[in-house]
Amino acid sequence: MPMQIDSELGKVFVSNEVVAVLAGSAALDCYGLVGMASRKQLKDGIAELLGRENLGRGIEVRSEPDGVHIELHIIVSYGTKISEVAHNVQSKVKYVLNEVVGLKIDFVHIVVQGVRIAR
Repeated sequence: MPMQIDSELGKVFVSNEVVAVLAGSAALDCYGLVGMASRKQLKDGIAELLGRENLGRGIEVRSEPDGVHIELHIIVSYGTKISEVAHNVQSKVKYVLNEVVGLKIDFVHIVVQGVRIAR
């Protein structure tokens, strides 16, 4: 179900897919992040790294009565502090969606599905 944003000129409807792509693009700007992982698919216990065209597959957007909840499945770079990378991703995603789209994001949950050597 698309999210509704009211403005003085009318209503704007933003689909969950658009929010997911914006959140994924914001997350990829963070240091220590190798990429997004698929939410559902593990191949032989290894998380599949998604390309830029499939960012939405690694992000779940839910509109709850108390606000918008986002869950990102990520792969972090080997040698970085996982908690710092996760905190940076949370902050960046929340900031970008608030400033660009105007959505009030309540929760940004991070699921670390793997650690890889960045290339």
